[in-house]
Amino acid sequence: MKFSSQEEYGLRCLLQIARRGPDGSMTIPEISKAEALTTTHVAKLLMLLRRDGFLTSTRGQQGGYMLARPANQIFVGEVLESLGGKLYDSDFCSKHAGESALCTQAVDCSVRSLWQVLQKAVDEVVDRITIADLIEPPKLSNVTFTTIPRRMTGIG
Repeated sequence: MKFSSQEEYGLRCLLQIARRGPDGSMTIPEISKAEALTTTHVAKLLMLLRRDGFLTSTRGQQGGYMLARPANQIFVGEVLESLGGKLYDSDFCSKHAGESALCTQAVDCSVRSLWQVLQKAVDEVVDRITIADLIEPPKLSNVTFTTIPRRMTGIG
C-alpha cells in the first residue's frame, strides 16, 4: 500500500503554512525552500489545496497562502482525499476489471472485502487527526498517535 508523492508533499506544504499560525502566510518560494521542492511543484499542490478550500491566497508584496479555516478543523483524511483520493473507492473494481468490461469476481470477491476493511481502518485514523494535531510538539503527537489504534473498534 502506498501514498503518492502528491499526498505526501501536499500535506507537508499545508503543514508549513499551518505552523505560521492562524494569521500567518507563506509564499510559494518560501514553501519551496522549506520543503526542498521546485516552485512549480509547490504551485501545483497549493492550487489543488486552494481549489478544495483548505487555503486562501493573497496577491502582492505582502501576499501568500494561508489556511482557509482553523488547523483544528482540517482533517488529514479530507486533505489526503483531495490530493489523491482514497486507497479504495467505489470505482476501484471497474478500474481493475482486466480485459472484461466487468470484473469476473464482481459477485463474490474476497479481495474487495480486504480493500474495504483496509480503507475503513485508514479512514478511522486519518479522519480523527487534524492539521493542528500534526503541528503539536512531538512529545504530544507521539502520545496522540500511539493511542489512536487502541480506540479503533468495529473494523471489519
